[in-house]
Amino acid sequence: MPSRTPRILLSALATLATVAVLSTGPALATPTSHSTAAAAQATWDTDRAAAAYAGNHGAVTASGSENDGTAPGLAFDGNGSTRWSSPATDNAWIRVDLGATIRIDRVVLDWEAAYGKKYVLEVSKNGTDWTPFYTEDAGTGGSVTAHTYPQDVVGRYVRMRGIERGTPYGYSLYSFKVYGGEPAPAATTRTNLALNHPVYSNYYQHAGNSPAFVTDGGWPANLKDDQTRWSSDWNANRWVSVDLGATSTIDTVDLYWEAAYAVDYQLQVSDDNRTWRTVHQPSAAEVAARRADVKSPADAVGRHDTVKLSQPATGRYVRMLGKERRSFYNPAPATAQFGYSLYEFQVWGTGGSAAAAYPALPGEQSGAYRTTFFDDFTGASLDRSKWRVVRTGQEMGSVNGESQAYVDSSDTIRTENGSLVLRAKYCKGCTQAGGGTYDFTSGRIDTHTKLDFTYGRVSARMKLPVGDGFWPAFWLLGSDVDDPSVSWPSSGETDIMENIGYADWTSTALHGPGYSADGNIGARQTYPGGGRADQWHTYAVEWTPTGMRFLVDDRVVQETTRNKLESTRGQWVFGHNQYVILNLALGGAYPAGWNKVTTPYWGLPQSSVDRIAAGGVQAEVDWVRVEQKG
Repeated sequence: MPSRTPRILLSALATLATVAVLSTGPALATPTSHSTAAAAQATWDTDRAAAAYAGNHGAVTASGSENDGTAPGLAFDGNGSTRWSSPATDNAWIRVDLGATIRIDRVVLDWEAAYGKKYVLEVSKNGTDWTPFYTEDAGTGGSVTAHTYPQDVVGRYVRMRGIERGTPYGYSLYSFKVYGGEPAPAATTRTNLALNHPVYSNYYQHAGNSPAFVTDGGWPANLKDDQTRWSSDWNANRWVSVDLGATSTIDTVDLYWEAAYAVDYQLQVSDDNRTWRTVHQPSAAEVAARRADVKSPADAVGRHDTVKLSQPATGRYVRMLGKERRSFYNPAPATAQFGYSLYEFQVWGTGGSAAAAYPALPGEQSGAYRTTFFDDFTGASLDRSKWRVVRTGQEMGSVNGESQAYVDSSDTIRTENGSLVLRAKYCKGCTQAGGGTYDFTSGRIDTHTKLDFTYGRVSARMKLPVGDGFWPAFWLLGSDVDDPSVSWPSSGETDIMENIGYADWTSTALHGPGYSADGNIGARQTYPGGGRADQWHTYAVEWTPTGMRFLVDDRVVQETTRNKLESTRGQWVFGHNQYVILNLALGGAYPAGWNKVTTPYWGLPQSSVDRIAAGGVQAEVDWVRVEQKG
C-alpha cells in the first residue's frame, strides 16, 4: 500500500433535458401492459440446477460416486447435509442439464472437507462441447461463488470437472447451485427487451455487485434488502448500459433503485455502445425533490422510476448515466454519499434479439519480450528524461499516515556507485510541504509522462533497509489515477515489492474496486535459505491481458489470473496504462498494522528514528527494466 495520489473533487457535468413523464416512489406497481413482469420475478434468483433436478432426477450425472449414499443428485436436492462424493481419483466430474439454455450469472459450490484443489467449471449448449468459464488452481474448499461477468456464459449444461484433489479422498460437494435466466428473444409485441441480456458499466463495487444483476429479472419488495444489484464505486460519473441485441423501438424504462439512487441522471440510447443520444432527464423540480429526500442509511429505502418517453426512441443500447448521487445523513453528523445502486433495469418496447453476447476477453500476447525501458543509474545524477521526481504538496499530498515529506534533493535522491539511492533524513520540524510540517524527508520517483505503458515484464534489482517502519516499495499505478472521474482504486495498483522493515519477507499485491487497501489480493514471500531484504534481490511482475505473475529472484511468489479475480473479487482494471514508481516511505498504516507502534510516530518507533537521524537508512536500486511484446 504505497503512497497514493489524493482524490480530486468531481467537476460538474453538462446537463441535457428531454421531455418525458416520470413517476417515482416506493410502489412496485408497473404499467398493466408489463404482463411478463410477474412471471419474470417468479423465477428471479432461483437455483436453476435444483429446479432441474426436482423436475427430472436424470438431469444430474457424474463420472461416478463413492457409494450409493453419496449419489450425484444429493448435491442438488436442497439439503445442506447430504452430498455427492466421487471415487478417490483426480479427474472426476459432475454435471447438470438445466433443461433450457440460459445466461448464467453465477455458480455456487459448497464443498465438504474433501475439496477440489484444482478444478474447472464449464458450460455447454449440447452436452458434448464444453467451454471453461472458471478455473481454480489453489482451492481451499468452503463455499465458492464463481461470478461469470464479464464473460458470455450461455448454455444448457454446467459441469464441475476435477483436475486435482485437495485431500486423499474424492471430490465431495454438499451443493452445486446455478443461477441465471433465459435471455429475452426478439419481440414484435411490447415486452421487457433487457431481461437476462448483457450489461456494461464503467465501474462496479465488487464481483457480487456487477452490472449483470440489473437484468436478472427481480428486486426485493421493500427496495432495501441487499439482494442482486449493481453498485458503482463512490463516484458521480458512473453509468450502466444494456445491450438489447438489435435495434429496438423503446417507449418506457423502469428503474428499480436501492436506497442509493441517482438524484439526477440521464437515460440515453446508442447504436454502438459508444455514441449516445439523451432521451430523458428528470426536471429541475424532480431533481430538487429527490435531493431533499435525505435519510440515514438505516432509514432510507429505494424508489421505482417509470420513465415513459414522450415519443419512442430507437437504438440497440440503453444507458443510465448518473449525474448526482443521493445524500445520506450520518449520525456523525455529516452528509455521506455512496455509489449508485440499482436492482433492475427494464427496457420496454419491440425489437431486440436473444443473440446479444458479451465480447470475448483478450487472450495472451504473442511474440518475444524486448526491452523498452532500462536505467542502470550509472550517470552522475538521476536521468530526468526517464524519471519524474515526486514532491509532497506538489505532485501528491500526504497519504497513509506516513511521516515523511517527499522532496527534490540530492540528500534524498542520488546516484551513487552505479545505483539509485533513496535516503531518509531526520530534522525535527525542518520541512514545510503542502501546508504541513514534517520531521522526515525521503525520495520518490516515477515514470509518469515519461513512460506509461500497458502490459509487460517489469523488474528491478534492489537492496532494502531493515528496521521497523521503513517502507520501501517498487510498484505500478494506473496512469488515470489523477482523473477525478476515476481516482484510486479504480485506476488499479500493482505492488511488485513492498517491505515494512522485516528482514525475512516482502509482499506483493493488487488493488482495484472490491480488493483494495487491507482487502487487496496479495501474498507474502519469505526468502529461501536464510536470505534477507538487505541483500540484493530481483523483484518482478509479468503483466499480461490474462493475469499477473509476481517473482522474486525468478521464483513465482504470487499468480493471479484475470478470470479468478473477476469471478470472485471485482473488476479487472489493468487493461490500460500504468507507470513505474520507486519510493521510501516511513511509518504509516501498513507498518503500523504489523508492528503496532503508535509513538513517537505511527508505525515508526524511536529506535528507527534514531537510525534515520544517524544516517544511512536508504533503499538502493541497481537497475530497472521494462520489457514488452510486439
